[in-house]
Amino acid sequence: MERAEYERLRWRCIRRGLLELDLKLTKFLDEEFAKLTDEEVQAFKVLAEMEDLDLWSLIASDRQAPDPRLTGILAKLRKC
Repeated sequence: MERAEYERLRWRCIRRGLLELDLKLTKFLDEEFAKLTDEEVQAFKVLAEMEDLDLWSLIASDRQAPDPRLTGILAKLRKC
C-alpha cells in the first residue's frame, strides 16, 4: 500500500463519530496495520467504510461479520 493511500485510510479511521471507535482503530493502525496481508488490508478497508454504530457493534461484541472474508481482521481488531 502506498503512503498516500495509507494516510487516507488513517484519516478515515481517526475521524469517526464515536470516540471509542477512533481510539480502537487508531491503536490498531499504529500497532498492527504494517503486519497485515494484502487480503487483510482489503478487509480492513471494507470495515473502515461501515457506519460507526454498525462497526462498533461488530468490534465490541462477538457477532459474526456480515461477510466471512472479514472474520479474520475483525478478530484482530477485537484483540487490539
